[in-house]
Amino acid sequence: MPTLRQLRDRVKSLRNTQQITRAMKMVAGAKIRRAEQAMRASRPYAAAIADMLGEIVSAGGRLDHPLLQSRETKRSGVLVMTADKGLCGAFNSNLVRAAIGVAAASPGGEAQIYAIGSKTRAPLRRAPYATVANWPLGARPFEARAREVAARLSEDFLAGAVDAVTLVSSRFISAAVQRPTPVVLLPVPQPSQQDRTRRFEGGALKNSFEIEPDTKSVLAALLPKYLEFTIFQALLETQASEFAARLVAMTNATENAGKLIDELTIVMNKTRQASITKEILEIAGGAEALKG
Repeated sequence: MPTLRQLRDRVKSLRNTQQITRAMKMVAGAKIRRAEQAMRASRPYAAAIADMLGEIVSAGGRLDHPLLQSRETKRSGVLVMTADKGLCGAFNSNLVRAAIGVAAASPGGEAQIYAIGSKTRAPLRRAPYATVANWPLGARPFEARAREVAARLSEDFLAGAVDAVTLVSSRFISAAVQRPTPVVLLPVPQPSQQDRTRRFEGGALKNSFEIEPDTKSVLAALLPKYLEFTIFQALLETQASEFAARLVAMTNATENAGKLIDELTIVMNKTRQASITKEILEIAGGAEALKG
């Protein structure tokens, strides 16, 4: 049984831990509001650029841009996004596990990993796939990071180093739910026949565009921007999901520390009372012995 001093030290240590987790909870709660606002503000633009790309293709655009061309997949690329820091529950491990699952499902099992976030390094060392690039999540503004990552992926895809690239990032559903979601990046997905049919209302496009100078030029300018903004949107979603996961994890840690403190306080009080009772009995016994 631990001594009274050991119990006091444990309670003191738990109180210090509780202060840290409570502070991290408050920081995550403050940051998640700004991150969620930025993430939700970018979603309409992401949907609009995807719709515009679909309408250009549906309008009869020539699909001869290199980023649109599908080919036999001999080697796949997987872009996984995690956080730079831990203490956010299973957030990072779930994303890495999902990325490894996507890589394992690639044709022939040949895949290479592109990683964003410092928390990918340790688990990916144990994975049977080479990590060819690793960027920290928050070292640069997200716009510059998205541009840099998109340029590297496009370069490898056009050079034939990879034949397809899948993005695995966290989809922010709510403050309590963040879901690892795979999205095909390259070749840029083309709208399905069902999507094309939905764009027609009464024989005309829902939102018709006059394309100048021609479809090929517009696609050449639009596709790199589409790729960059898809990655940018995923960065915002991952950041918001990280703060939400940390908020939940630190809330649980703070509550668990409080429960342990209560339990140890009860044990400490019982131990102290038992020690006091023992001392009283010893004094009483000594007094009786002197009388006798």
